[in-house]
Amino acid sequence: MTPLPDDLRLDRRRKAIIAAARELFVEQGYERATLADIVTRAGGSLATVYKLFGNKDQLLEAVVFESAASGEALIREAAAAGLAPVPTLHRIAKGLHEHFLDPDVIALVRIVIARSISDPQFARQFFERTANPTREALEDVFARWQANGVAMDGTPGFLAEMFMGLFVSDLQTQAISHGVGISPLPDRLQERTNFFIAAAGINRLAESPA
Repeated sequence: MTPLPDDLRLDRRRKAIIAAARELFVEQGYERATLADIVTRAGGSLATVYKLFGNKDQLLEAVVFESAASGEALIREAAAAGLAPVPTLHRIAKGLHEHFLDPDVIALVRIVIARSISDPQFARQFFERTANPTREALEDVFARWQANGVAMDGTPGFLAEMFMGLFVSDLQTQAISHGVGISPLPDRLQERTNFFIAAAGINRLAESPA
C-alpha cells in the first residue's frame, strides 16, 4: 500500500481529533473532557494534538468554528423553491427549528455561553458565523418579496430580526435550562409562525414572487 503524503495524513488526523473532541465536549462538557480522553478516542498522540492545535482552548475553537453552521443554506433553498410567501415561511420555520434545536447545536451553544464569560470575542465570532448569515439570508428574502409587491408591515431587516427571534429564544432557553418549561412541538411552531405572518401583515393570498 502506498503511504499517504504527510499533509493528507495530518489532515485526516486533524479531522479525527476534531470529531472526537466534539463528541467528548458534548458528552462530558468542555471542562471535564481531557486531551488524553480525546487522543484515546481519536487515536494518535498528544504530541500530534499539540502540533495541530497548540492547546485545549485552541482545539475547542476548531471544534466550535468548524462545527458552527448557520441556517443560511436552508433559507435560500426554501426561497428558491418558488412557493408563495406563507408556505415558504412555514418551510423556513420548520428547517430553522430543526437546525437550532438539534441537541449537538444546543450542547455547543452551552459551551459558547460558558466560554463567553472569560472570552467575549469567542462568543462574538460564533455569533458572526451563525446568526448573522442566517438573519442576512432572511432579510434578503423579505426584501425580494417586498420589491415584487408583497405587502408587509416592517422593513426587511426588522422582519428578519423578529422571525429569527422565534428560534433563537428557544435555543437559548434550551441551552440554559436543559428544556425546562419549553415545549418545542410542531403545533406550537405552526402557531407562532402564523402569529408572525399575521403581525407582519403578509397576505396569505399573495402569489409566488416572480
